[in-house]
Amino acid sequence: MKNREISLPPVPAVLLAIISVQCGAAIAKTLFPAIGAAGTASIRIGVSALLLLLAYRPNLKAITPAQWKIVIPYGLSLGAMNLIFYFAIERIPIGLAVTLEFVGPLLLAIAGSTRLIDYCWVLLAAIGILLIAPWTNERIDSLGVLFALLAGALWAAYIVFGGKISKIMNDGQAVSTGMLFAAILVLPFGLFENGLVNLTPKLFGMGIALALLSSAIPFTLEMKALGQLPPRTFSILMSLEPAAASICAFIFLQEKLRFTEILAVVCVIIASAGSTLTAKR
Repeated sequence: MKNREISLPPVPAVLLAIISVQCGAAIAKTLFPAIGAAGTASIRIGVSALLLLLAYRPNLKAITPAQWKIVIPYGLSLGAMNLIFYFAIERIPIGLAVTLEFVGPLLLAIAGSTRLIDYCWVLLAAIGILLIAPWTNERIDSLGVLFALLAGALWAAYIVFGGKISKIMNDGQAVSTGMLFAAILVLPFGLFENGLVNLTPKLFGMGIALALLSSAIPFTLEMKALGQLPPRTFSILMSLEPAAASICAFIFLQEKLRFTEILAVVCVIIASAGSTLTAKR
């Protein structure tokens, strides 16, 4: 009798992936007081890299020079994005950090457009950013905002390199090799911060859970969903990330957002979903 693979329908799979990532971010923030943001990023990326290398066993000797030129910056942008994002949520609420980070992919999606509707989406996103800018909100840390925006720019770079590497390299090989270079970039920061000195078996166990929630589980769910969903539908669903981040941070960390901050999240979600809906096919 053949084994039947249990799989979720694509839409619930994407929603579960979003929840998994944001729960992972909430767990990560609880580790900051003990091992720091860089130490937490090191555990997440390091364990994720190990799991992916064991799962896909990439043949590094078979990678061509053309593939190396893309997979290395792909991995470095992935590692830098995660590290800088953790620096951001160390200083500002997770929901706001994800909201600001989303600006990177949004601008990438409409780059080069001359259509009025796309300028409207940029304006709406800009309004959202202004609502949580440090000069309009005294509790928002300026450096945290800068880190979140920088993480968004790195996210855009990761998307560009990811699109290129997917055309010339197997998905599993690309992700596992890229994660290896992400770990090479991030681990020195964790060692320099000395957060890993305080690592205990309990904290390491939480780090493994973080790697599963933030990388292994969502990557698997998203890969399967992408094979069944139109890219436009997938992008619209991903626009829910800021809302999911705010809800998870409230449940697990009691991070409450003010009305203007909630309005900022809504503005960016609408701008992101709207730009996807009106994008040229």
